[in-house]
Amino acid sequence: MVAKPSCYALASEGGEPVVATRDGGEELLFVPPLNFAMVDAGLYRSGFPETANFGFLRTLRLRSVLCLCPEPYPEANLDFLRENGIGLFQFGIENRKEPFANIPEDTIREALKVVLDVRNRPLLIHCKRGKHRTGCVVGCLRKLQRWCLTSIFDEYRRFAAAKARISDQRFIERFDVASMKRQSAASFSN
Repeated sequence: MVAKPSCYALASEGGEPVVATRDGGEELLFVPPLNFAMVDAGLYRSGFPETANFGFLRTLRLRSVLCLCPEPYPEANLDFLRENGIGLFQFGIENRKEPFANIPEDTIREALKVVLDVRNRPLLIHCKRGKHRTGCVVGCLRKLQRWCLTSIFDEYRRFAAAKARISDQRFIERFDVASMKRQSAASFSN
């Protein structure tokens, strides 16, 4: 016999609140972070989580959070992570608005190593709005997963919307997956 959970939540894309019920009919409201979506099994993306999102994030039973912002992580968020046994990986990538700014390829590679390590899952990847920095990491992951560029760029633009950056898409297109695979093979053979 399968036990019925006392509460449940369904992940919704785009930050729409999710209503769940407890035994006894009480309704609970779970609010996902801005630009929240599932990327893969046990892998999620979003904008920066706020305290209103903690109840929703708790339902994901996260093991790790990958933050792509350089600013110190807020104390309320650190407390949430500690209380829930969630590890934090932080790769500070500056938010660059100018079109010719360099995206730090080495940092993206290090972030991808965290993403690819299944011991870190369930994992949430986020930056400030879940658009550009997160979009670059997810786009490079999609290249590793052998998605075609058209599908990768469609996904990137779905989250970046009117603020899609040609420089981000060019970075994803030029990202060398072969060197990433060589790097992964070398680290597993040691």
